[in-house]
Amino acid sequence: MRNDLSIYRTYAANWWDGSQRFLRLLHNLVPARLSLFDEVVDTWHGETVLDLGCGGGFMAEALAQRGANVIGVDPVEAAVVAARAHAGEAGLAIDYRVGSGEAIPLADGSIDCVVCVDVLEHVADIDRVLDEIVRVLKPNGLFLFDTINRTRLAAFVIVHLGESVLRLLPRGTHDPAKFITPAELSGKLVARGLSVGPFVGLGPCGLNRRLDITFGRFPSVQIMYAGHARKG
Repeated sequence: MRNDLSIYRTYAANWWDGSQRFLRLLHNLVPARLSLFDEVVDTWHGETVLDLGCGGGFMAEALAQRGANVIGVDPVEAAVVAARAHAGEAGLAIDYRVGSGEAIPLADGSIDCVVCVDVLEHVADIDRVLDEIVRVLKPNGLFLFDTINRTRLAAFVIVHLGESVLRLLPRGTHDPAKFITPAELSGKLVARGLSVGPFVGLGPCGLNRRLDITFGRFPSVQIMYAGHARKG
């Protein structure tokens, strides 16, 4: 089975305990993602930020620590429960809600910034998700994202090596057919009236003490890429 989202339910209780390598990898991606997003965000402090597809809360907590008013939305209730529990332990006031990207449980024009990482390559209907993101953004609101390019190299690295050979990710995490090229994503965003900034590569840059991969800006967008778009 490909794009097996039950994985996130199965391991929800382990989100923060460090026992699962693929969750540690997701956590390791947060500083790299923020370093790219910080380049286009004037300030996080006081902004209402939606972490769409928040999982157990890695990115949501990092945004809250930067002073943002964070709302986290995820379709996996067990992950939301884990996120709420950890935020409570950390003393962070994050508004977590169960919901899907195709039907975001928020009012029109209520969000300053939508952050959507490790999500677009998993959703059931990317066009509906993008419609919903545009709907909840305020005028001049910012959409920050990363995803996986639909290339043979990305399928080989992410699926064959990452899932089957090195077992860095559970088998079935990704479906290469759901990966999206930068040109396709840019076209969809422009069609919805957003102005699209440059895409940048995101990828491995080293190993930490646990021999887990760390991430940073990457010289190619052939595997993973990040970007931003602004609502008019």
